[in-house]
Amino acid sequence: MPSLEASYSQPEKAVTNPWRVFAIACIAIFMVSLDNTILYAGFSNILRSFPGATAAGLSWAMNAYSIVYAAMLIPAGGVADKFGRKKIFILGVLLFISASFACGASPSVGWLIVARVVQSIGACLLSPAALAIVLQAFPRDKRMIVMGAWGAVGALAAALGPGIGSLIIELGGWQWAFFINIPIGLLCIWQSVTILQESTQPRDKLRLDWVGILQLMTGVGAITFGIVELNSTHWPAVELAGIVLAGLVLLLSYIPWAKSNPEPLFELSLFKNNTFLFANVAGFMFAIAFAIMFFSFFFWMKTIWHFSQCMAGTAIMPGPLTVVPTAILSGKIASKIGHRPLLITGSITYALSGLWFMWVPDASPDYLTEWLPGLLLSGLSVGLVIPSLSAASVFGLPAKDYAVGSAINHAVRQVGTVIGVALTVLLLAKPHLQIADFHQMYAIHIALALMTGLLCLPINTHPRQLLVKSNSTV
Repeated sequence: MPSLEASYSQPEKAVTNPWRVFAIACIAIFMVSLDNTILYAGFSNILRSFPGATAAGLSWAMNAYSIVYAAMLIPAGGVADKFGRKKIFILGVLLFISASFACGASPSVGWLIVARVVQSIGACLLSPAALAIVLQAFPRDKRMIVMGAWGAVGALAAALGPGIGSLIIELGGWQWAFFINIPIGLLCIWQSVTILQESTQPRDKLRLDWVGILQLMTGVGAITFGIVELNSTHWPAVELAGIVLAGLVLLLSYIPWAKSNPEPLFELSLFKNNTFLFANVAGFMFAIAFAIMFFSFFFWMKTIWHFSQCMAGTAIMPGPLTVVPTAILSGKIASKIGHRPLLITGSITYALSGLWFMWVPDASPDYLTEWLPGLLLSGLSVGLVIPSLSAASVFGLPAKDYAVGSAINHAVRQVGTVIGVALTVLLLAKPHLQIADFHQMYAIHIALALMTGLLCLPINTHPRQLLVKSNSTV
């Protein structure tokens, strides 16, 4: 009986060195990750460049991107499977860099938000296609190691993004935080055309579930709007509570819709796999905590310690740089013992990093002794958790569901990022920040980290599970 992997259409020529394929896919993922971290760093600069704009309004340049990304990423995986992963990957990169130019040239916050939506669609097309291309290139027994390296690439972009972005913003303005994507994307397209091989997953037909997409986008958007505007004088609390409740109802309405629709946005049956279910719920919680930690860092550095843009961007780099070797090492360890021990350890240490930030730093800047230890601890934690959750989410899924399963995992984490950004803007985007305001943020951070650890207990990706599955298909 042929394996599920054999059902993929294979190119006629010899298979390309998988690490070359990995490198090309990583260029694109690096570009997308770099763009997100640069925007965190440049938030206040962009806000100052648009007179009359509010922090809540500008936050939609981040949240609209994440909401559309979350909703469109799942069908994008199916599009890549059907029409060709290489083809859709290149199309996504081209759309992303075109929208990046539009972002940098935006004359207002409104135009910036629109351009970010288009940029998000490009990211949706390239991301699941990139991971599917990489997974297709490597044998199953190497995928845990590859996923660790894959997570390290995003971490490296997160590490370099604030420093590079802050320097670019100081030298050329925030617009160049977007323009920098253009040469990176063109390099990626050039390499993709000459090196990548096409692969598809045969489908009889593909119909986009526009109702499901709208349910997700509208539901998450309503919840986010309610959180962001809680401090607004224009919206009564009762109305905002109603908007949040309506958003929750819209999200929950997807369950009966998916059961009655022959081709829903994603199959609920995927969540019958306990590892897939808990990896995604844990990923949602951790994404909120990560967005809170990352975004609030810049508020602290620029408001409490009064660091310059460049100093603030450089100061955060050691944390994400710690993620890189940790993610690579965690992939190797997971290939021997599974992901659960790494996930629980990482969640606990992430809670400890929040505790450090809550109680150690004060108003007097002392980066080396008061901030750096907590930053390194958080980097170690993220390196253990995020790559492990990404790998665990697709562990045990059949080959035909790699792209969709990965897309769901990324979408769930994007929704978590939206909530994290909304909470940070709500609690910290104010004229006179006090250290006590940050204590609230870190209390949420700690609680979410501990919840992540508890949710990881049912995750089972021990290598012996592969042996059991292999034996059951013989």
